[in-house]
Amino acid sequence: MTHFSKTTTRLRRGATAAAALLLVGALPAQVARASHRHFDQGDWLYLTVTHGDTRSGDTRGALLQCDPPRGHSHAMRACAELRSAGGDVRGIPPKDVLCSMIYAPVTVEARGQWQGRAIDYTETFANQCVMQARTGDVFALDG
Repeated sequence: MTHFSKTTTRLRRGATAAAALLLVGALPAQVARASHRHFDQGDWLYLTVTHGDTRSGDTRGALLQCDPPRGHSHAMRACAELRSAGGDVRGIPPKDVLCSMIYAPVTVEARGQWQGRAIDYTETFANQCVMQARTGDVFALDG
């Protein structure tokens, strides 16, 4: 018969939780803690937008779910754009806008699943205007 102390049991639970977080990979812990049922149903992407240097810049994130659309203030439009592009951010038609040539880098990432396919998209744009022209409402996380 094996006896485990409360400390050993806590360590085992902690190791199991840490292993689960490692399996999730680069997704933030808040997504890993989200209910598993959200990931079993429909299309979803964890989106991040980083202004400035990706190591020290301002990063915001949101979990965009499309069945039904929710996750950020433009979820309905973002899901519609993604549906029309088959879940490929690069397939969203660019908007015809004039953007300044001021370099203020914006890096975006989308990771998740779309129609059963894994999505892993990362791109850095010269500035916010260029990012919005190329990605539509998908990365419009600022209300």
